[in-house]
Amino acid sequence: MSHDSELRTAVQQELSWEPSIVSAHIGVTADAGVVTLTGHVGNFAQKHAAEDAAKRVKGVKAVAEEIEVRLLPESNRTDEQIAAAILDRLAWNVTFPRDAAKVTVENGWVTLTGEVDWHFQKEAAGQDVRRLFGVVGVSNQLTVKARVDTSSISSNIRSSLNRSWFYGPEAVTVTADGGRVTLRGHVHTIHERDSAAHTAWAASGVTTVENDIIVA
Repeated sequence: MSHDSELRTAVQQELSWEPSIVSAHIGVTADAGVVTLTGHVGNFAQKHAAEDAAKRVKGVKAVAEEIEVRLLPESNRTDEQIAAAILDRLAWNVTFPRDAAKVTVENGWVTLTGEVDWHFQKEAAGQDVRRLFGVVGVSNQLTVKARVDTSSISSNIRSSLNRSWFYGPEAVTVTADGGRVTLRGHVHTIHERDSAAHTAWAASGVTTVENDIIVA
């Protein structure tokens, strides 16, 4: 049995194992470690969860996610209802600054714009939105405000990475130009690659992370 065939089977099993996904209509192909997901699901939250599940599988180097969201009749909402629900949800989220986001909705596709202080606030907004009825896609265009003091970004990120059990001192290199951070190196899984980016985003003053780490 080829590696791609084994990888395809492993991803299918992971999708079936994940309780938040109805995987009956999701197709999986694998080519040289690149997994493609096709088919359809009943809401956007499942679409996002399917991509995360595929990334967890050992041997997956990249995921091409082409799943379509086909809303069930009981899940349909008007754009006005979706926008109102988003504003209400964000207003109740203690991690998100009040009135920081502008929301537009077109045929169920949500676009978020505005500025926040931290990347985790941007992620929190995206998590809130994708779990709502009627949402078929999310374009999270929230940006992180630039800060004046960015001199210690590189060293702070390196220190944090070195505290992690799966990053050796030579695994990932960090460079910073103002608030723009670039990560390079080699790791074993997509999870490790994504975790490195998450670590970089946690540093004060970071406005952009270019993740050039290779999964090998």
